[in-house]
Amino acid sequence: MIPSNEFRKCIVHCVSELYKNIGIHEGTLLISGASGLIGSTLIDCILEMNDLCSAGFKIIAIARNRKRAMDRLGLYFDRNDFEFISCDINNSIPEMGKADYILHAASNTHPLEYSSDPIGTINTNVIGTENLLEYAIMHHTKRFVFLSSVEVYGEDRDGTKGFSETDCGYLDCNQVRSGYPESKRVGECLCRAYEHKYKMDVVIPRLCRVYGPTMWPDDSKALAQFIKNAVSNENIVLKSNGKQYYSYIHVIDAVKAIFYIMDKGKSGEAYNVSSKLSDVKLIELAEKLSEISGTKVIFNLPQEEESQGYSRATTAILNNEKLRALGWKEEFDIDSGLRTTVRILKSLKNK
Repeated sequence: MIPSNEFRKCIVHCVSELYKNIGIHEGTLLISGASGLIGSTLIDCILEMNDLCSAGFKIIAIARNRKRAMDRLGLYFDRNDFEFISCDINNSIPEMGKADYILHAASNTHPLEYSSDPIGTINTNVIGTENLLEYAIMHHTKRFVFLSSVEVYGEDRDGTKGFSETDCGYLDCNQVRSGYPESKRVGECLCRAYEHKYKMDVVIPRLCRVYGPTMWPDDSKALAQFIKNAVSNENIVLKSNGKQYYSYIHVIDAVKAIFYIMDKGKSGEAYNVSSKLSDVKLIELAEKLSEISGTKVIFNLPQEEESQGYSRATTAILNNEKLRALGWKEEFDIDSGLRTTVRILKSLKNK
């Protein structure tokens, strides 16, 4: 899957700003979950920074599925500044040499995975995280970046104006899909434990719901399915009443935020990654995409296995003041982000 011309323009714009505003311009970056929505876009931006700005980055990209990685990142496999290693981080990590920065983006991240592979979901966020932390200790990594999630907050039942980094909402741990948020919480705790015991430098971006053209077709998150329907000019299928009120962010803005946190964040701190311009109810997302595609919104109850993976939270908005204090700002509001995503995916589909 080669980035379209329009998506590359988004990447170039992102990279031009990043290079001017961050202080990290070289080093070896080990990225887990390299073929995923966020990991692959991180790689696009880092290698573009090398090409456009003469940065000195080397990427070690790791993921379980080599074919999937080849489909998404194959155009980079012959580059001297890119190395792909197929491995399961839940097992022992192979020797890959020194990594100045580790960005841990590997995780099951959508509802069907939570319900069909609940144990694997937990293991990646706990055992996989510990394995990478151990690798960081042995190789004197400068900074470990653990990509966490809005899911750690649970549901906002108090009607606050958004979760700040010190808040905690309600989470029912006795649900199959709770393996994801609970293991993300444990992953964060592991990072802090390693920081405390080994004086490791750790930062934690807590990402809201991320979308963009690097989503995989099998992504079962509601917004991903809406976008898939819109790209195919099909009716938007809503599998709930649509009242869920969440924070969303375009993947380019999420990647920029991760860079800002990696460069400027304080060790041991978590930072909410969201956009004030993209707090919206699910029904509104469906309506926006139906307007873009010229189709209708229809309601259809999910199958049992799929529904087990759905979040029970009805309100989960992130306050991003701490991130903004680092100098970050978003490029996309929800309307421009959705329209750009649909347009890019349509262009790729028609190739």
